[in-house]
Formats: sequence, structure tokens, C-alpha cells
Amino acid sequence: MGDAQGSDSVALADTPIPSHEPHLPVELIHSALHVLSGVTDAVFRPWISDRITLVWLENESKRLGMTRFEEGPNELTRRRRLRIDPGEVTIGLHPALLEDERLYNHTFVHEFLHAAGLTAHSAQHDALTQSVAPSPSMKDSTLLQRIRDSVLGDARVQEWKCKSCGYEWKRTTVRRPTRCHKCARPL
Repeated sequence: MGDAQGSDSVALADTPIPSHEPHLPVELIHSALHVLSGVTDAVFRPWISDRITLVWLENESKRLGMTRFEEGPNELTRRRRLRIDPGEVTIGLHPALLEDERLYNHTFVHEFLHAAGLTAHSAQHDALTQSVAPSPSMKDSTLLQRIRDSVLGDARVQEWKCKSCGYEWKRTTVRRPTRCHKCARPL
């Protein structure tokens, strides 16, 4: 259920695992439960704040967060269909998130919404996550910049070239641009 981050494991692997447990942001749980009120897919909302356990992911993990329902897929489907207690749920957070409080909060809320029953990544899931704990922008997060730089460093394509005008520029984003920076024609 978590956020896969591709080849960012190199950027995150040097992070030591703290000796203390991750902190549980109680105010974010209350805010998330409030925005989930009336969301029909949040079938585990009544129980989830009492069922989650927060742990650190291994520092080699390629994701910033993950949600694991301990009951297994068949039992989870049954509990979801009957709209009953999901059982124990583990939310794992990458220790690198300690570098960026806003990204920590955003990742926690993202995973908490999965735990509440919004198991699919959807526009609704994204909007609810952003409303409770907005993601920091790239320019405001050194952790996101580090992850981006690691992904770009491992990328096969290091520069873009326009087939129309021949203009070339160094790749600085993970996504492929849609238009040429010089002639504005589609790439």
C-alpha cells in the first residue's frame, strides 16, 4: 500500500535506524478521522486509531511508507465487506523522514488513510492526504531533492533533445517534459 520511490534506496540507505519508536502524530489522526467522516470507502474508520502500530522501515527500503494489515488478504476482504474491525495494522515509516517534518506528516497521513480503508491510490486519497498534511514542495524539502537527484543519477536518459529544433538540455526532473523548452513543440 505504500509509496514506492524507485531507485531512491541509494539516497536513503545511509540513514541510521533510530533507537526510539516513530512518534504518533495524534493531532493528525484526529484531523484525518474528521475528513474521513462520510467517506464510504473508509470502512475501518471507527477502529483504526486503536489498531495501528508505528514502526521504522529498514533503511534499505525503497519506499517512504507502507501499510500492512496483519490479518492477511482473504480475511481483510471479508472484514472490509462486512465493515468490521480490521484487526492489527502496522504502518512503517522510513527513518529518513525525520529530516523533514512536513514529509513525515504527509507520509504518515497517506498511510493512515490506507489503514482506514482507502487502500487504493486515487484522486480522492490524494486530495484527502493533501487536505490534512500537505506535501512539501521540492524546493522546500532537502529529502525530496536528495531522492530526485538519486533517481536522476540512475536514469538512463540524462538529457532531452527536441526532434523539431535540435535543442538539448540537461535532465532536471523525473518526469519527461511534454514540450521543448525552446520551440515549445510537443516532444
